[in-house]
Amino acid sequence: MIERQARRSHSEPRRESLVLAAYRILADRGFEGLRTREVAAAVKINIATLHYYFPTKETLVAGVLAHAMARFRTTLTGGDDAAAMLRSHFAGLRRLEREEPELFAVMGELALRAARDKTIAGIMSEVDQTWHATLRTLLRRARDEGSVNADLDPSDVAALIVATLKGVYLLPAEASRQERLSQALRQLERWIGLERRS
Repeated sequence: MIERQARRSHSEPRRESLVLAAYRILADRGFEGLRTREVAAAVKINIATLHYYFPTKETLVAGVLAHAMARFRTTLTGGDDAAAMLRSHFAGLRRLEREEPELFAVMGELALRAARDKTIAGIMSEVDQTWHATLRTLLRRARDEGSVNADLDPSDVAALIVATLKGVYLLPAEASRQERLSQALRQLERWIGLERRS
């Protein structure tokens, strides 16, 4: 057991390096430009070693998606206050688009690919369901605490937020994605009742 844990902890940096290399290639060249041989070469390993960590391209993409979702989870801060967590999420999304636009490019690529690839669609569906459930829970709590509009349906609003953000990542970076994201989030905050009242 201890030996297995030691092997796993030793292999984690290499797995992470492979995921980050695939993430950068996916952001730069899209799904069609993602070649496992290039990912292996970027990390200076052979393709057989890459397949030890990620047996298929889809498992590598799942690793990339897990990395992307970890970046999005950094936006969910604010302690126990649900409205503060929602505000933090929206502010964090703005920050990520400004500081890590490749994150939105990767998510856009995967969303487009999901329409033609059942495996990627399944992975994306799990991510969407988790994101929707998290938002639904926060919205329900914020509504129960009286800090957002009382007549909002948490499930419907969560679905709207997810759909809005997915639409934003499909915009090319040149199409003022950052500005569109900011506009969409500002309107959502106003509608939900998250704007800070002075």
